[in-house]
Amino acid sequence: MSSTTVITNIACLVTNDPSLGDSSPLGLIRDAAVVVEGERVVWTGESRKAPATDNRVDAGSRAVIPGFVDSHSHLVFAGDRTEEFNARMSGRGYTAGGIRTTVAATRAASDADLERNVTRYLREALRQGTTTFETKSGYGLTVEDEARALRIASRHTDEVTYLGAHIVAPEHADDPAAYVGLVTGPMLDACAPHARWIDVFCEKGAFDGDQARAILTAGRAKGLVPRIHANQLSYGPGVQLAVELDAASADHCTHLTDADVDALANGRTVATLLPGAEFSTRARWPDARRLLDAGVTVALSTDCNPGSSFTSSVPFCVALAVRDMEMTPDEALWSATAGGAAALRREDVGRLSPGARADLVFLDAPSHVHLAYRPGVPLVSQVWRRGTPVA
Repeated sequence: MSSTTVITNIACLVTNDPSLGDSSPLGLIRDAAVVVEGERVVWTGESRKAPATDNRVDAGSRAVIPGFVDSHSHLVFAGDRTEEFNARMSGRGYTAGGIRTTVAATRAASDADLERNVTRYLREALRQGTTTFETKSGYGLTVEDEARALRIASRHTDEVTYLGAHIVAPEHADDPAAYVGLVTGPMLDACAPHARWIDVFCEKGAFDGDQARAILTAGRAKGLVPRIHANQLSYGPGVQLAVELDAASADHCTHLTDADVDALANGRTVATLLPGAEFSTRARWPDARRLLDAGVTVALSTDCNPGSSFTSSVPFCVALAVRDMEMTPDEALWSATAGGAAALRREDVGRLSPGARADLVFLDAPSHVHLAYRPGVPLVSQVWRRGTPVA
């Protein structure tokens, strides 16, 4: 039998269970305690009611929140795009074409180099409270390079996404149909055993609606669950396609029609917002308020990648969402935890109620609101994953 540990003297505990605490979506409990047994939460409540346990940890009147669930990242890559960013900040706009620069660097990198990069960015994210993450291929665009990216990613997470359809590979620029055939044929065959998800960048300069449907349908036939980069740079068919195919998430969702919002509100597909991309490209912010008011489930993630959002910090994205996307601090935190879990169709993470995985983040603050109130300040003081302190 596993030993039990009570974490007590928590100023404010976010459970994300509305049946607990103040009955809000965050299920806030003041002067709280959590009991952990093995890898799981087994009890939450007021400190004065905490049961006897084998071990005791004093949270020092800090807030405790669920570990962040980053449901959209691109961590298997080599090189950086400093010059592109510098030029963009000097007036050049962002297009999908910059991805080719990273493709060239990634193809030239060794497996060991790619592994080191993934490990580095995961440690960086963990220090900032991310305990569950998804990551994609998409910077190889050959059968072998995509498969090796997924093999590397799968050593670090179960949430691995095949994104051979990031852009049309440079060598197929004059024959996109042939590349779609590769993505849905030999490349899919090589990659499917290493992935849970399939994704496509449905956008001008990448893949149109018909191509995206063919790619996602082929992946689904191989047992992969669809997700989609949708409506980031322009209005398009991505969101409608996501809902039609019951994709787990439609990611970016910047340019939406009323019909797009209605479709999301009436389907299971989560709208994943990625404010780091808008920050790094000076693009239009997604209208989170419009989505939330319509009843859409919203996730908030980093989109960590070397081109359009080179941040691994979910707290930074929370602050951006509150400041520039009209989310409340409560909504932003929920979206970065429970919302991310919904985008990964997970029920064991993103919450701190009995039965959940014991992924906890201690904040050097009395409330989660400080994540937006004190932007840029390293408030994460301790991270637990699966019931064990890890950072």
